Amino acid sequence: MPGSPAARIAVVIPAFNEEGTVADVVQVARQFTPEVIVASDGSTDGTADVARQAGARVVELAENGGKGRALGAALAATDADYIVMLDADLTGLTPEHLERLVQPVMNGTLDMSIGVFEGGGFVTDWGNKLTPHLSGQRVARRDWLLGVPHLTDERWPEPAITAHLKDTGARWDYIELPNVAQVVKEKKRGFWKGAGARTRMYAQLLTYRARRK
Repeated sequence: MPGSPAARIAVVIPAFNEEGTVADVVQVARQFTPEVIVASDGSTDGTADVARQAGARVVELAENGGKGRALGAALAATDADYIVMLDADLTGLTPEHLERLVQPVMNGTLDMSIGVFEGGGFVTDWGNKLTPHLSGQRVARRDWLLGVPHLTDERWPEPAITAHLKDTGARWDYIELPNVAQVVKEKKRGFWKGAGARTRMYAQLLTYRARRK
């Protein structure tokens, strides 16, 4: 029930080749809740090892199947009442940000909160403001997330989640996360590889409804 002191919260972090940032995200999450699960999506670097060393429970997928599949694996690894979804490449995150996201869901005001960046950096702020419905920082009840159609079929599950919010009439709102940002793909992979990966990602994200008709 909303606000129950016995309710459990788990943070789940899908991650693919994020050894440079995932430990920091895990450490912040563990200051908020002891139950932190990283789903390493076929990573070929040290993502799984550094996440484990930072205190996360790690689920390792043998092949890279996409964020949706990794999210599904993380959800299967917990039976917590509430789920905090975080990207593995965040910077500037604090436990207070997680508290801001969680409270309106736990007190029953919202069915889902969606975090959007504010003041963390021009590129990520701009991207979040253009497409806030694609944010990966979210909180919801685990049973609600498990009811999202096509959740694990999509390489990026955010459009499926957002569509289910609209289709079910769920209550949701955006929550600002001051000074939080993401390490952009162009920085992680080099400009051209990163730009190509970003283009493919947005093509999948923005065509969800058309592909699912």
